[in-house]
Amino acid sequence: MTPAGAALDTLGAISRLPRTGFGAALTLPVTGDEPPVTVPRDPAREAAERELSKPMYHENDPSLFQRALNRFWGWVDDLFSAASGAAPGGTVGLVVIVLAVLAVAAALWWRLGTPRRAPATTAALFDDRPRSAAEHRSAAEAHAAQGHWNQALQERMRAVVRSLEERALLDPRPGRTADEAAAEAARPLPAHADRLHTAAREFDDVTYGGRTATESAYRQLADLDRDLERTKPLLATASHAASDSASWGAIR
Repeated sequence: MTPAGAALDTLGAISRLPRTGFGAALTLPVTGDEPPVTVPRDPAREAAERELSKPMYHENDPSLFQRALNRFWGWVDDLFSAASGAAPGGTVGLVVIVLAVLAVAAALWWRLGTPRRAPATTAALFDDRPRSAAEHRSAAEAHAAQGHWNQALQERMRAVVRSLEERALLDPRPGRTADEAAAEAARPLPAHADRLHTAAREFDDVTYGGRTATESAYRQLADLDRDLERTKPLLATASHAASDSASWGAIR
């Protein structure tokens, strides 16, 4: 293109600029008798800032949330880059280390289970009105039929203890805990001592420790209940206190 053509193109581009702001300044008529227009640096900078601060120049700017998110991911990227640089093997080594830590954590969780919360107080087995062992068994089976294993296990443990009270193998005593019931029942029923203590521990874990009962745990407790019914106790060490319905107070 010839210099004349380039000049014509430049003049055409200037003529198409808006008639406000910088466009107006560039299209002001200039005569040969006038000196060239010069603007000092500071006023020119301020004018440029005012022009660029207009909303039309910022319609497509990212939002505050997007800017914060971009900065966060930039920080994560920097952190990952620094860690991969320090880890043996670079990025691959860092990935291997992370996977190893996750594997160890999963193994510990599977082996130890959910951390137990120690009960603030040692609560008792029963609550509300006294019910018979048969009533507790019926409630336990109803919960089991619906897959509510926590409630089923709790009711079955209550059935076990109530049955032992009805057989005069335990003194009917308000406020008895599952651990106390297991320890007292182990004396007339020593062959089942370990299973009784296991059942009491399961009851406490579910009721006060935040654990979730399983169908297997419930079935084992139900088997214990049936076995105790068929077991002949050592009456020489059993308690023969009379059953008094008023003594079946609030046991939880």
